[in-house]
Amino acid sequence: MTFVARLWLRLPIVARAVLIGVAVAAIGTLPWAALVSANTRHLSMVPWAVPLMAILLWLYWRYFVHGKGWPQSTGEARRRNARANAMPPEAWGPALLAGMLGLGGVLLLQGVLSRLVTLPQQRDLDVSRYPTVTVLMWVVMSAVVAGIVEETSFRGYLQRPIERRHGPVIAILITGSLFGFAHFGHPEVGVVLLPFYLAVAAVYGALAYFTDSTLPGMVLHAGGNMFSALDFFTRGRSEWQLSPEPQPLIWETGPDLAFWANVTALLIVAGLTVLAFSALARDTRNARASSAA
Repeated sequence: MTFVARLWLRLPIVARAVLIGVAVAAIGTLPWAALVSANTRHLSMVPWAVPLMAILLWLYWRYFVHGKGWPQSTGEARRRNARANAMPPEAWGPALLAGMLGLGGVLLLQGVLSRLVTLPQQRDLDVSRYPTVTVLMWVVMSAVVAGIVEETSFRGYLQRPIERRHGPVIAILITGSLFGFAHFGHPEVGVVLLPFYLAVAAVYGALAYFTDSTLPGMVLHAGGNMFSALDFFTRGRSEWQLSPEPQPLIWETGPDLAFWANVTALLIVAGLTVLAFSALARDTRNARASSAA
């Protein structure tokens, strides 16, 4: 064993998982950021960045998810850490239901937080400068990249090793914190939005933990990003806002009926989310027991 390999193995599992997870995320997302940025400046009438990214994403999937390519000695570890395990058909419905309830709860949480603190307004490119088809293609590819790359890197390569050593709660907290900090590259994103990203990471992280698969998270992540982008471009609602219009803080107006209705809805949906995830955990536990028998 080389000196570098011995030094690597001496690092705590958390440090190794963070370094690998962040690297896998960067390898998947930075090329798309560069491509779409270039596409906005050159030949923007044609979404040429999309097919190029589709090829890169296919290579990314083969290497980091399927474990193909050199070195073959790490192929099985890559496939295992990616966690894109097949799920029985009957598990998809409960998994997607739990995830959608969880994400609905996150939006309601943001509705409450928007009355407690001032949330920033999301900023993005001026879509009126580009053809509608081009923008739609960019939105779809951005959502697919986010779903595949962020779930593979954060819920797979990063969360899974920490989860196996320190349990799901610590793993999701660490993953969620890094997931939030990874979005701080956007100028409008700051510490005030960290609870939003922690809550989102908790939903996706719980899905990955209970199903031992990143596939349902990929579907919800990509679908959620696509919906949020289209909603932002059509109504101006940021992905972390329940309403497109800024709401008055309760410190200025007092807690009105709308605020208490939002709190009540949050508690109800949170309760339903807990029940849905409990049922999902029970179903997947029974399915594993049946397959092992």
